[in-house]
Amino acid sequence: MIKIIDYKAGNAPSVMHAVTHLGLAAQFVRCAQDLAGASHIILPGVGSARATMDSLREMNIIAALEQAVLRDNTPFLGICVGMQILFDHSEEEDTPCLGWLPGRVVKFNAAQVRVPQMGWNNVRFTDRSSDYFYFVNSFYAKPQCQTDTWGTAQYQDEFTAAVRRDNVFGAQFHAEKSGEAGLALLGDFLKGELPC
Repeated sequence: MIKIIDYKAGNAPSVMHAVTHLGLAAQFVRCAQDLAGASHIILPGVGSARATMDSLREMNIIAALEQAVLRDNTPFLGICVGMQILFDHSEEEDTPCLGWLPGRVVKFNAAQVRVPQMGWNNVRFTDRSSDYFYFVNSFYAKPQCQTDTWGTAQYQDEFTAAVRRDNVFGAQFHAEKSGEAGLALLGDFLKGELPC
């Protein structure tokens, strides 16, 4: 069963709508026990890194997530802030994050570009066709390992727009709000067509 983590700072209903539009069944996760039996896990993200980390701690879900993703190798997709907290640290409110991927999250330079970035941007992937996806972000990830970067986009400079390592995937853009391209990417992830 597909599991979508539903926390107060997240965007779980929109992701659920996209998943059901694909004809797939999913359940919300609101406590650690809800992760049992997960075939795939999606962590949506809206808001700040600190609020997201605080919510996950309040749910007492981090240890269960690490068991499912890092040890049981359940395919995982983090969206927007859900991707950013995969890294060691975010500049946003000086927030320690999950540390599943080495690297940090930094803010776009407001002297050079409008912050936040809002709208459609072209993402160039390492192993699939480029396409346009919908972004709302003031911060972006800087992976320590170049091989963790799965897709890049241009805003201020080139930045990491998607990451992947083994069964862990992340999208800075909102796949659930990105029309056919977003649904195609979600569908490929959920149907096992993005090999771990």
